[in-house]
Amino acid sequence: EAIGRATEMGKPALFVPGISDFNEVQTIAGINILGHVAKLTAEYEADLKVPVSKSIVMEAAREICKDSYLQVGRPDLYHNDMVRYMAEGQFAYAAGINGMMVREKPAACFYQGEFYAESLLMAETGNSIGAIQIAGTGSASQIPFFITACDYTLIGEEFLTASAILSNKQDLLGSVRGQDIIKIFIAIALFLCAFYCIITSKYIG
Repeated sequence: EAIGRATEMGKPALFVPGISDFNEVQTIAGINILGHVAKLTAEYEADLKVPVSKSIVMEAAREICKDSYLQVGRPDLYHNDMVRYMAEGQFAYAAGINGMMVREKPAACFYQGEFYAESLLMAETGNSIGAIQIAGTGSASQIPFFITACDYTLIGEEFLTASAILSNKQDLLGSVRGQDIIKIFIAIALFLCAFYCIITSKYIG
């Protein structure tokens, strides 16, 4: 829906992969989601902007965007400038993204990764220009800001699960399935323990 709206309006889609380096799991999850978003922008021929704050993240984002455009069969639409280095400082990075939003007015904004105080600054700016905003983060302190200012928010585990599903990598999908199985066993164990305690208390009483 968000990419389709950007295409119809002839405006770019903005993807922010967070402020952390590539050694953080949330950044890796955000880059995986970027791969899916890049496939959609290539398919719909929409312009994609990816501002980053770390050089390693920039190279990783360029590689996954290039691969996504190639998979869709539109390598001619890819260019390195769609992923650009902004600034490493937290608020300098946020100011650069906000300036890009005000100038280019993207119709769709994605915030997928680890964020800190800059999250509300970017989300409010995106809200002011009328963009569809989709956020995802495991940063518990920033989730309330994204829920308030964005249209859709992936909360904590939902964000990591979405990354595994959209990337379609078997190791990630296997880890998610393993976690689900463990949760089922824990839930059953808790139920049995509670049932045992109830029965025991009746006999003791």
